[in-house]
Amino acid sequence: MYVPPLPRASDSAAGAANESATITAYKAWKGSNIFLCHGRLIFGPDARSLFFTVFLIVAPIVIFCVFVARKLMNDFHHRGILIMVVVVVLTLCDMIFLLLTSGRDPGIIPRNAQPPEPEGYEGLNDLGPGQTPQLRLPCTKDVDVNGITFKIKYCDTCMLYRPPRCSHCSICNNCVDRFDHHCPWVGQCIGLRNYRFFFMFVFTSTLICLYVHGFCWVYIKMITNSEHTSIWTAMTKTPASIALIIYSFISVWFVGGLTVFHSYLIGTNQSTYENFRYRYDRRVNPYNRGVLHNFKEVFFTKIPSSKNNFRAKVPKELMVPPRTVNGGFAGSNDGKTMVDIETGRKTVWNETIGESSDYEGQLSNDDGLDNNGGLANMSPDFIRILPPKGDEGNSVLHPRHSSWERRSGSWEMSPEVQALAARVGESKRVPDGSSINLVDTQQS
Repeated sequence: MYVPPLPRASDSAAGAANESATITAYKAWKGSNIFLCHGRLIFGPDARSLFFTVFLIVAPIVIFCVFVARKLMNDFHHRGILIMVVVVVLTLCDMIFLLLTSGRDPGIIPRNAQPPEPEGYEGLNDLGPGQTPQLRLPCTKDVDVNGITFKIKYCDTCMLYRPPRCSHCSICNNCVDRFDHHCPWVGQCIGLRNYRFFFMFVFTSTLICLYVHGFCWVYIKMITNSEHTSIWTAMTKTPASIALIIYSFISVWFVGGLTVFHSYLIGTNQSTYENFRYRYDRRVNPYNRGVLHNFKEVFFTKIPSSKNNFRAKVPKELMVPPRTVNGGFAGSNDGKTMVDIETGRKTVWNETIGESSDYEGQLSNDDGLDNNGGLANMSPDFIRILPPKGDEGNSVLHPRHSSWERRSGSWEMSPEVQALAARVGESKRVPDGSSINLVDTQQS
């Protein structure tokens, strides 16, 4: 009779094992970013400020459409609808640029899993016999940029030498390529991959402020002409226009100033960080190729793809579980362990006993310990259940092989040990108050 062979480990089981050993990259991300849509959107840690920014843009537009643009539509007849359409289109574009600025990778440089290999060591030949060189990465390294030598720094957090024009953002905890600044209004770093959209967001916001400010004055002027009143009287009849005029006047200085400043930075091919930190006006800027080429580099070149795949599967890192030391939790490098990480030696049996105050309260010298913390003369049965001298490093024994257990930072004896200890104590006591040695009694 034909018997089919036993099935091997199914592919589904292997796939399940692989799934348990891996994790999505954005879940294991070591930066301070916030991810949405399963890693498709990446925000900074202060992404909540986006709600406030959206409110500052949308709320005035709603007031403008309800109290100003709707009235102007009736006065301009067929062309009046364009006033409403233009402001709505500008607002939608502004929201899109805001999302593209804050919800994408700004140019994060991937971290290294381990420090890079040093290229060489100075003073290696001066070492004597038996001396070990101190292997330490230099803090800076020289690189050539268009014929000009620059020093790039080593990032201890990301364990890499930062590329030119790269800086580490202390808020997002990432190294960002062509780092400009961290904008709290968009809740994201501004770097190589989102600087274009940031400028368009600021520029569009400036246009909206000018647009709203201008048409509010147009509406006031139309009230003045239609009712033949003074401009002050017309202003009192439309308080919404007065509020929008004041709001847009204040806002245009902020977003308009940013637009002018970043236009200057683009024309000179600088970043905000470089302008405040390095001051290229005191030396040659190796990145400046002329105004036209600089604007073309920002707006008409292909945006490089992200160097991070946040949706990829990465292996889980081995995590050291927390340990209890004297009833409390300790990290992987804190407290006493069985192998001393700093000295490299193992904790001996007597050290382990000496460090546990709970254990000292359970056994006294009369129960089998001498004054030096060692074992007094006991019966062979009781000594046999204790760890041998050759196994000093294995101070914690498995319950199956020993009757000693450690629970919540204290040493406890099993019932068998307690019963045997009680028999030993009773056999050592005689009526006249003296004690005899159990081993000598058995030998006699």
